[in-house]
Amino acid sequence: METKNPVRFTLLKQSSLAPERNRDDVGLEHDESGEVDPGLRLMYLTNEGDLEGIRELLDSGVDVNFSDIDDRTALHIAACQGLSAVVALLLGKGAEIDPKDRWGSTPLSDAIYYKNHEVIKLLEKRGAKRLAAPMHVNHAREVPEYEINPSELDFTDSVEITKGTFCTAMWRGIQVAVKKLGEEVLSDEDKVKAFRDELALLQKIRHPNVVQFLGAVTQSSPLMIVTEYLPKGDLCAFLKRKGPLKPATAVRCALDIARGMSYLHENKPAPIIHRDLEPSNILRDDSGHLKVADFGVSKLLTVKEDRPLSHQEASYRYVAPEVFTKGDYDTKVDVFSFALILQEMIEGYPPFHGKQEHEVPKAYASKERPPFRAPAKLYGHGLKELIEECWNENPAKRPTFRQILTKLETISHKIGHKKHWKVRPPLKCFQNLEAMLKKDLSLSGRSRSSRSTNSI
Repeated sequence: METKNPVRFTLLKQSSLAPERNRDDVGLEHDESGEVDPGLRLMYLTNEGDLEGIRELLDSGVDVNFSDIDDRTALHIAACQGLSAVVALLLGKGAEIDPKDRWGSTPLSDAIYYKNHEVIKLLEKRGAKRLAAPMHVNHAREVPEYEINPSELDFTDSVEITKGTFCTAMWRGIQVAVKKLGEEVLSDEDKVKAFRDELALLQKIRHPNVVQFLGAVTQSSPLMIVTEYLPKGDLCAFLKRKGPLKPATAVRCALDIARGMSYLHENKPAPIIHRDLEPSNILRDDSGHLKVADFGVSKLLTVKEDRPLSHQEASYRYVAPEVFTKGDYDTKVDVFSFALILQEMIEGYPPFHGKQEHEVPKAYASKERPPFRAPAKLYGHGLKELIEECWNENPAKRPTFRQILTKLETISHKIGHKKHWKVRPPLKCFQNLEAMLKKDLSLSGRSRSSRSTNSI
């Protein structure tokens, strides 16, 4: 029986790779005699989910692998519609598992595009193969310069850094950090887009206080981002071990963070907003200096955000209240987060640690801020005022990171000067020393006089 006809079956959910995906017509095309082609009827019944009708047609001899002018089969249609029972029936009747339409799309890739998870599981269980990674290119010259061959990554002695996301690996003789996107991510267009956006940002970044991007795996699955590995861990773990930091140490750490953030905010042609600045996303290098990391939810300021961040994307405790609304926001959201981190380094506790996570945004929105419980002397030299300025309710009144750097350097100088002054011996010490020297000289003179008398 002829398995291909110069006719097309049209429906709302088209091929995932087709140039036009939004068709409003659903129906059958007739041949010149006015008869409906049995193959197209099979596709129509598949679209309707008519199991009995499908079974009857196939039993009458209609080819289960019939394809229309676009090389679409009934299995493509069932996968688009998420009809797992129909998929099972078609496969049971001998449907090819991985037929490609004229655009190169398979039933599995269609199911992935439309997020039909039951169909995805069923097709993969029957042996369907996923197409190349979402960023796959057709010509070698189009492969990104940063592309890493996954065979070069040795995970033999890999250590988990962040559960389910980051781990270590050996690459070209050095230990690196690898961020993996699981197979399930490939079926989520939003997460694939976030991966693309993160790569686009990482390629732009070169600064001592920002984690260094080394490369990525984009031409195969799983997708991966490879960065330098900092074995001393993150600031969150450090604060849990150390507790409150001395003001001088806290200011030094704050300077590292501010330098990295100032670089990001002054990126050209558009600033980079981190949007998830918190202690767990700030890493420590071998010298104890800090580096800003994890740009999974970062964005260029020129990119219009059409939705607020979710709890899964960022921690409520460190995010400015305007980020969780649909209103516009700018780089000042990172300044708000910075204030909370600086205060935490001095207090030794996360902001509003006595509140449940979901309660924190309400507190910020009602102009409430974490209390200053540490002794006032730890917030001297303008440190408290700087924190309050950075978490101001009005983003426009918050300073830029360049201004923050100037203020922190002044505070650091004052703390260092005071520390230097304290180590000087008090005046009384000099007076006591002078008295001791005079006494020694007096005793020494008496001794010489006695020796002269005895010799006479």
